[in-house]
Amino acid sequence: MGFTRAELDAFRDTSVPDLVGPGLRLLFVGINPGLWTAATQTHFAHPGNRFWPALRRAGVVDLDVDRGSGFTDADRAAVIRRGIGITNLAPRATARADELTREELRTGLERLHALVAEHRPVVVAVAGVTAWRSATGDRRARLGRQQETLAGAALWLVPNPSGLNAHETLDSLARAYAEPAVEAGLLPGPG
Repeated sequence: MGFTRAELDAFRDTSVPDLVGPGLRLLFVGINPGLWTAATQTHFAHPGNRFWPALRRAGVVDLDVDRGSGFTDADRAAVIRRGIGITNLAPRATARADELTREELRTGLERLHALVAEHRPVVVAVAGVTAWRSATGDRRARLGRQQETLAGAALWLVPNPSGLNAHETLDSLARAYAEPAVEAGLLPGPG
C-alpha cells in the first residue's frame, strides 16, 4: 500500500486510538502519530519505521507487522494478548514531531499519567527522549531506566525508532526495547 502526499496530508491532525487491553504489562509511548500511522490506524506504521522489526528482533513479539498497510485484527489481538500496549504523548497526527507545541506535549503527559493509573502496566517505555524532555521540562533526562516511576509503573526512556533517528541501528533498538520488556516480565532476564 502506498499513499500520495495529498492522501497523507488529509490525515493531518487526526488521531489513532490507544492500543490497550487486559493484562497490560508493557506500555510503549510514541511522541505522536505520523501521517502514515494515522492513515493505517497502526502505531509506528511507516515502511521506514523500525519499531516493529526491532521488537521482533528482540523477541518481544513474534509477528511481522506490515508497516505499509498496517495491522490486521489478528495483529492487534496478538499484541494485546502479549501484554503490550501503545499510546502517544500527543494524539494529533503530524508529518514531523517538531510540529507539536510544548503545551501539547505537557497536556499529553497529564493524559499519559491518567492512562497509566487506569491500566496499571508494569513498565512504561517512552520512545523519544527529546519529546520527554519537552513534556517534563527535565533537560537532564537520559535514555534508560529512570529513577522515578510514572503513576506507579517503572519508567524507561528508549530511542525513537524513526528512520530520522539515523544513529540508532535495528540491533541497538532491539537491545533498547528488550530491557523494559525484561522488567515487564515479557522476556527472560540475562543469565
